[in-house]
Amino acid sequence: MPASPPTRDPRALYQERLRKPEEAATMLRPVDRLAAPIAAGQPVTLLRALGRRDDWKDLQILAGLFIEPYDLLTRPGVRLLSGFFGPVERILRGGGFAVDYLVSNFRGQARALGRMCPRVAAHCVSPMDGEGTFTFGVHAGATYTDFLAAGRDPDRVLIVEVNPAMPRVAGFPEYGGNRVHVSEVDAILESDTPLFALPNLPASPEERAIAALVEAQIESGATLQFGIGGVPDEIAEGLAKSGKGDFGIHTEMFGDGIMRLHQAGKVVNRKGLHDGYSVGTFALGSAELYRWMDANPILRMLPVERSNDPAAIRANRKMTSVNTAMSIDLLGQVVAESIGGRQYSGTGGQEDFVMGAQECPDGKSFLVFTSTAEVHGKRISRIVARHPEGAVVTTPRYHVHWLVTEHGAVDLRDLSDVERTEAIASLADPEFRPGLEEAARHMVRTWRGKG
Repeated sequence: MPASPPTRDPRALYQERLRKPEEAATMLRPVDRLAAPIAAGQPVTLLRALGRRDDWKDLQILAGLFIEPYDLLTRPGVRLLSGFFGPVERILRGGGFAVDYLVSNFRGQARALGRMCPRVAAHCVSPMDGEGTFTFGVHAGATYTDFLAAGRDPDRVLIVEVNPAMPRVAGFPEYGGNRVHVSEVDAILESDTPLFALPNLPASPEERAIAALVEAQIESGATLQFGIGGVPDEIAEGLAKSGKGDFGIHTEMFGDGIMRLHQAGKVVNRKGLHDGYSVGTFALGSAELYRWMDANPILRMLPVERSNDPAAIRANRKMTSVNTAMSIDLLGQVVAESIGGRQYSGTGGQEDFVMGAQECPDGKSFLVFTSTAEVHGKRISRIVARHPEGAVVTTPRYHVHWLVTEHGAVDLRDLSDVERTEAIASLADPEFRPGLEEAARHMVRTWRGKG
C-alpha cells in the first residue's frame, strides 16, 4: 500500500495497521517470496502463524540461521533458501525437507535480495517511539536495505513484529538510521517472545590456551572484530582484564565479549572510521547483552554492505580480526563452513574481515581452532595434509595471516609454500604431528621433482 503521510498521528497509524498473527499471515500468497533476517531479528510470531497454513504451492523463504524448527519449514510447497546454516537448517535438510544454501557471503546476500526482490519482508523491531519510528534493533545485516525498499514500494509488503525485548539501536542517517517509520509499514504484529540468546558455555582448556596466544599479539589501540564462538569471547574477556586498552570496535557481530570490553572502559573508538562509535551489523549473545545495547549512545548498526566492506575494514587503525575455522590443509586453505562435503554453517563475513584486516597496513588477522575434534567418538586432527573431496574452502591460502591452535601461533604472511607447510604442521596435536610433518616433506619433494 502507498505510504501514508508522516504528518498523521503515528499512534493512529499504529492502531490502523495492527493485525493479529493470523490476519498478517493471510497477506502472503500461496505462491510468494518472503525475506526475513537471521537469528534474533526473526519475526517469531509471524513465522509460527504462517506454519498454521497448509495451502502453500510455492513459497520461497530467504533467511538463515533459524532459531526454531518452525512448522512452516516442513510444509509441502515451502522452500528455504538459507544464507547461513545452523542446527535447524542442518536437521531439516538431513530430514529431506526443501532447505538449500545460498552460495554467498553475508555482503553478497544483500545484493541477492536486491535482485530477487521478495514481495514480502518481515522483521522483529523495537517498540515505536513518539515520532513513529521503529528500529531494527539487533539486526541490520543483509536484509536492511531491501526492507527499506519494500516499505517504500506500493507493490510490496513490509510486516514488522514489535517486541518490547528488542533494544532500540541507532544507525547513521546516511545509511538509513537502522529504523523505519510507521507510515512505511503495511502490518504490525505484537509479540512478547524472548529474543533468542546464545547459551553461555565455559571455555575449554584448549580454548583458553588459544585465547592467551592471540591476546598476547593484540596491541593497544587495535580496532577489533570478533566472530562467533567460545575463543573470540574468551579473548575479549581477557583483554577486558588486561592492561591494554584504547580499542576500537568495527565488527560484524556484537557479542558478550565486546560488551565486557566496553564495561571495562577499554573501548575509545579512535580508529579513523566512524570515530566515537562501535559499529556492527547484528548482535547475538545473552539477554544481558541486548539490555546493554538498548539506547546505548555509542553503538551504531550498519547495513552489511558497509560493515563488511573490505575497503572500510582496512581503513581502521590497527584492524585486528579474530575468526574460527574447522580445518586447514598444509597448503594453508581454510575450511570454515562444511564438514564432509555437507554445508554446516556459512561463509558469513569471515573472508571479508580476513582480507580487510590483513590488507590493513598495521593490521592482523587471526584464524583460530583447536587442533583436534571428536567425530563419532573418534579423535581427529583439524590439520590435514589435503582436504577431502567435496570440502568447501572458505578462505584461500593467500589471505591467511595468523593461524593459532593450543599448540602455538604462526604468522604465514610472507612465508614460501615450503615454509608454510612446516609452520602449519607445527600447530598440530603431537599425536598427529609426525604424520603431517612427513606429509609436508613428501609434498615438498614432489614439488621439487624428487617425489
